[in-house]
Amino acid sequence: MTTPRSTPPRVPPAERGATRIADRVVAKLAAQAAREALAAQRAGPPAAAGAGAVPGAPHATVTVHHDIARVRVSLELDYPSDLAAQCAAARRQVVRRVEECASMSVPEVDIDIEHLHSAHTRTAATRDRKLR
Repeated sequence: MTTPRSTPPRVPPAERGATRIADRVVAKLAAQAAREALAAQRAGPPAAAGAGAVPGAPHATVTVHHDIARVRVSLELDYPSDLAAQCAAARRQVVRRVEECASMSVPEVDIDIEHLHSAHTRTAATRDRKLR
């Protein structure tokens, strides 16, 4: 004789638990988003492309409280170029990607420009390396 199986009571979705995304994961998302935005800017008009060398990769720090992420991104940019446009593109892309991938709202993205890479300095350094 078999006994009928009893099914456990259903738990409402709101009471099942939550998925927490670590701050460093959100920071990696933000850094990748900034990298994508800068790559798209470099692919644009030739004046924004500089001498062809790619500056250092962006890095980000994030503070998450509930579902709100506050992001700080550090960039290295080519100079001369439209710095404001590059920063705005990075901000937009970071907000879009973090909201889309992590389902967090991003009320602010602070941009720190750590280094400016001059096309003249880069060309001279490349020339000096070739002469050696």
